[in-house]
Amino acid sequence: MKAIVYEATGPSSVLTLRDRPLTDPGQGEVRVRLVVSGVNPTDWKSRAGSGSKNLDAPKVPNQDGAGVIDQVGPGVAGFNPGDRVWLWDVAWAGSEGTAQEYVVVPASKAVALPDPESFDTGASLGIPALTAHRALTSNEDGPARLSPGALAGRTVLVTGGAGAVGHAAIQLARWAGATVITTVSGDRKAELARRAGAGKVINYRTDDVARAVREVAPTGVDTIVDVNAPANIEADLDLLKPGGTIAIYAASPGESLTVPIRESMTRNVRYQFILTYTVTDEQKQHAVAAVTQALAAGALRVGEEHGLPLTRFPLEQTPAAHDAVERGTVGKVLIDVAPAA
Repeated sequence: MKAIVYEATGPSSVLTLRDRPLTDPGQGEVRVRLVVSGVNPTDWKSRAGSGSKNLDAPKVPNQDGAGVIDQVGPGVAGFNPGDRVWLWDVAWAGSEGTAQEYVVVPASKAVALPDPESFDTGASLGIPALTAHRALTSNEDGPARLSPGALAGRTVLVTGGAGAVGHAAIQLARWAGATVITTVSGDRKAELARRAGAGKVINYRTDDVARAVREVAPTGVDTIVDVNAPANIEADLDLLKPGGTIAIYAASPGESLTVPIRESMTRNVRYQFILTYTVTDEQKQHAVAAVTQALAAGALRVGEEHGLPLTRFPLEQTPAAHDAVERGTVGKVLIDVAPAA
């Protein structure tokens, strides 16, 4: 089978296309024929490392993907060859990611993909949707699992609503009944956020953000899903309702955050830092279950018409796909691993 492999961290040029033998699934595992692999910022950051460093074993990049179960290992119930699935956290704490034609994973990391949904959608869920779910359930008195009506009466502010996590947060929050406000940096991104379902879209470069938010939420917002906390912290504190939560899920290597302590104390603010790989098992199970329910309801969609443009590369151009994500390409970067049929 064809696979993208790297043996040392570094620039995207460390990624090479190779032939590798197929591996059979073991106890509790399934083998999936990948159709589409999704690329996230953590994929290129993991590959880049903190400089050139040889790895103990060759590694296949990328956490997210979607495809068809090819073989079922002993002890696996509920799956059969030919079932369509989406995958999550595939490469975490291991060496096998989704940038290859076949991957063996624990059956728990494969989730049924409804027939009406595309493999593109499946490959776009994983990190973005599970991160968004944790952010939206991080409020102290909020639900542990999203469902229709779970956020009714609440207001959520999503900064960077045109990004993959922001897009998922808008869609999940709207599905759960929240009033959704988002900030973006330009007209095109504003249109994408509207297509995702945001009720109020604010261009932070031209609009008075505080005034625009207060028009929707006079007493403040309940939760802020923040892509750039160091830049937004003062505005966040001004716009947050007392007892509210700032959920922080993104950072550059070595980046730090200066927290205004007195202002945070006065508002009894909760700061929730999020790395989806290391949330508790219960939180992850809630997230997977909620995303599955939202997906079945048609609430999680991708593509330009749904506010998340797709940029595609063939498997052999995985280095270019990583570079595209590192450059901040708007929307979702996908890798076409193999034909759907």
